[in-house]
This record gives sequence, structure tokens and C-alpha cells, in this order.
Amino acid sequence: MNETAPVLGIADPGGFGWGVFHERHPALIRKLCDSNPYGPAQRSRLEDLVEESRSGAVRPPEAATAGHAPWLAGGGGYFGRPWSEVPFLWAENYFYLRLLECVGYFAPGPWQGVDPFTPMKSAELADPGLESDTAWLDGLEDASPAETFHALLLASLYGNRADLGFRLVQAAAATDGTDGPPLLADDSAAVWRHVDGRPPGEIHVILDNAGRELLADLLLADHLLATGRATGVVLHVKPRPYFVSDAVTSDVRDCLVRLAAFPGEAGKAGGRLLDAAAAGRLRLLGHGFFCSPLGFDSMPGDLRAALAPSALCVVKGDLNYRRLVGDRAWPATLPFATAVAGVPGALVALRTLKSEAVVGMRAKTVERLDATRPTWRTDGSQALVQARLQD
Repeated sequence: MNETAPVLGIADPGGFGWGVFHERHPALIRKLCDSNPYGPAQRSRLEDLVEESRSGAVRPPEAATAGHAPWLAGGGGYFGRPWSEVPFLWAENYFYLRLLECVGYFAPGPWQGVDPFTPMKSAELADPGLESDTAWLDGLEDASPAETFHALLLASLYGNRADLGFRLVQAAAATDGTDGPPLLADDSAAVWRHVDGRPPGEIHVILDNAGRELLADLLLADHLLATGRATGVVLHVKPRPYFVSDAVTSDVRDCLVRLAAFPGEAGKAGGRLLDAAAAGRLRLLGHGFFCSPLGFDSMPGDLRAALAPSALCVVKGDLNYRRLVGDRAWPATLPFATAVAGVPGALVALRTLKSEAVVGMRAKTVERLDATRPTWRTDGSQALVQARLQD
């Protein structure tokens, strides 16, 4: 990778990172306090965290916090410095760790281990419209294998628009009459050839959001298993609540139970997935690395070893993309395969753009978007399917 590209920060009042800390995070804290019966101490700590992150110095984590020692070791150069001087990726990750501290997630007491984002995630999963959202599956019986795979891959991609954290301060962007944001890069045909043309193996999915997106991810997993194009599917969840709507183990459980109760093909898929879990063909892993501020080029050896034999790794969402290519001000035309680091073997990234880092673009496309839609990198109006596949 071209590591001379500047690291993205949060100091520029006109920049995206600044807006996250000065607009999105305060909105998130208000929503949390509206959704949970927090007491005065918790609310005060949350308000103090917002103020600290906007104008104060970075405080070290509390002793009871998960990953306390690695955070101290990895952030030694940042503690005591103004938040505005810290890289955006590190600062955003650390904000969510501190948020959990503020509500008592780590410390002994009645709030220990309680997901503060459950009310928001549960409300989405309770939406009665979810059944109709998956009714299109019933119409795929006459589609070709390639068409079915393509439809399920795009459903997994476009589910990312349900990102609760993104929706807190910004309405969903117009889709110009399509079923989702326009694809600025589309390697889905190459991914299909890879999946269909090789002996089946285990496919790993590094999950992003719960709710609608996770339901779509599960339907893709079922298709891969049911058609024999995967011998097993491994879902990588976050080991603790993270970035508002990121999927944890309980979210997978809740989505599977909800899916199995759907009518039609979606419900059948849910039942098959429950059977696959019982047989060990659908597995969950929750490595602590996925709740760290590190790029995938710093992936620990045990996680790298778990991913190495996979037939394909599906990397979901904006945050994972930033960690995959590096959260830097890359030239948007830098080849995707050049920027990718850390994940061994074949991979595909499914991403709706909600932050500034992007690679693998055509120069003409970048010029057109810069001229006609200056916020295209961050407003959720564009999407990518980018692959690095083995020959």
C-alpha cells in the first residue's frame, strides 16, 4: 500500500470526521438516553464523554474495560492529547469503547453486559414489514443460478442502508428508481465465477449490521449452503456491542428465530440455517480484533489462520472496508487489490459508502461524482462490490 497517503482525521470543521464527533455522536447519545432507563450518573458520564471528545483530551480506559491492556499499549501516543489530534478510525472506535464504560457495561452491577443498542435493534427486527421485504425470494424459482446468486449478493450489500448509526442524523439517500444505491464498481460476476467454478469450501462472512442487513446476510449464507457452493459458513460477529447496530451473537440468534417464522422461502431458509447450525455447518466466531481500532493489516495470527483456508471471505460494510484498505486519503483510483491488506485468500467487499476512504474507482467516475455530487463518498448514495480473487 501507498502509506504516504494522509491518515484521515477529525480536526477539520468542514471534514466528515469532525461532523461525526460534533453531530452524529451527540445525536446518538440523545437517542440512547431516550431508549434506556439510565440514571443521572450514566447520563452525566455520557454527556461528559461527548464534551471531552469535542474539545478535551483523550482519557485512558478504566481498569475493568475489556481489552484494557491492548488499548493502553496501542493508544499510548494518544492518551492526554486532544481528540482532534487523533486519527479518525482510532478515535471513533475508542469513543464506542468509552460509551460502554459510561453506561456500566464492563463494571459489576445491574447494567453489566447489557447492550445499550438493543432497543434500537429490536425495534427494527420487530418491523412487520420485514416479511414483505423478503417476499421477492418466492419469485426466484425460475431464475438461473447466476441470477439468484447475484440477487442475494446485492441484497446483502443493500441491507447496509439499514445502518442505524447512519440513520440517526441523515435520511436515506434517494436511489434514482433503483433497488439500491448505484454500483460504482461491480465485481459480482467475477465473484460468481469464483464461487461456482471451484470446489466448494468454507465461506467466511465478516458481518456488519444487525436487523435487515443481517437477515439478508443469512439468506445469502443459506443459499451458499443449500446449493452446495459452500461446505460451511462462518459468521464473524462483534464480541460486544459496537457502532450502534453492529451484529453480536444475540443478534444472529434473534434474526434466525425471526427468519424461521417468516412465510414462504424466507422461512424455509431460516429453518435450514437452524439445522445447519445444529450440524456445525453454520458457525459463529467473535474475535476481539473486530472491536479494535486496528487495520486488517494488523490482524492477529490466530484470526489470520482461521481465515486462510476459506474459499471466500465476504467483508461487509463501511467500517470493515476502512480497516481493509486503510483509513487514509487514498487516490480513489488506487487499485483495490493494491490497497487491500491483512485478509488472506480470496475476498469480496460489499459496501455502501458512508466515509471518505475509497479505492478502485475509474478516474472518469470520480471526476463526474466530484462535480455533480460532492458528498458521494459519505452520504450513503453509492455502493461497491469489489473483489480480490485468486487466479
